[in-house]
Amino acid sequence: MSFLRQNGVDMKILAVSDQVVERIYTLASSGYFNDVDMILGCGDLPYTYLEYLVTILNVPMFYVPGNHDPEFIWDHAATRAEGGINIDREVICAKDLILAGLGGSIRYRPDGVNQYTQNEMYWRMFRLIPRLIRNRWKYGRALDVLVTHSPPYGIHDENSQAHQGFRALNWLINWAKPRYHLHGHTHFFRRNLKPSSTSIGSTQVINVFPYRLIEDKNE
Repeated sequence: MSFLRQNGVDMKILAVSDQVVERIYTLASSGYFNDVDMILGCGDLPYTYLEYLVTILNVPMFYVPGNHDPEFIWDHAATRAEGGINIDREVICAKDLILAGLGGSIRYRPDGVNQYTQNEMYWRMFRLIPRLIRNRWKYGRALDVLVTHSPPYGIHDENSQAHQGFRALNWLINWAKPRYHLHGHTHFFRRNLKPSSTSIGSTQVINVFPYRLIEDKNE
């Protein structure tokens, strides 16, 4: 296994998205993920699944909602994963990593929950900018890991209306230059036909469907 390194500290991230993997229950309970330091959820998973992982692994968990998840309401337990933190439109620092999240997909139904037009996602993304500027001044970098449900436009997305990527994410990647952008939403069942990891400058864009242990090739 290889590790994500931040400030000289080895870290391993378990990222999950879109599909419950029955084998995960066995792997987690048997100690396979015991060296994982953080769980990141990229949306469209039952919250009971996320709650199981955070309970068994007992590490911090951060997630964003997908277009099939309920609308988040702070005082309604059914709209959140207990034991985790919803980072949609949030910027946080955890274990020396700067994380930012943007949930949801492109709008493909007028009444769709967690669905946005291209322009709406730009406005949601711009809310992050003041905190990212502050990070760049304070830490010398704006962002380490961008967590979203949808992919950027033209990268790992599809031609269908429901699976278009967001142009705002392309802009954010080029400006903030995170080390990783983790997303789900598009289901790559045969990775040999379509790459699940793409480099944009210094950023590695990774489709984590249905789960990935994040690797870092830097020493």
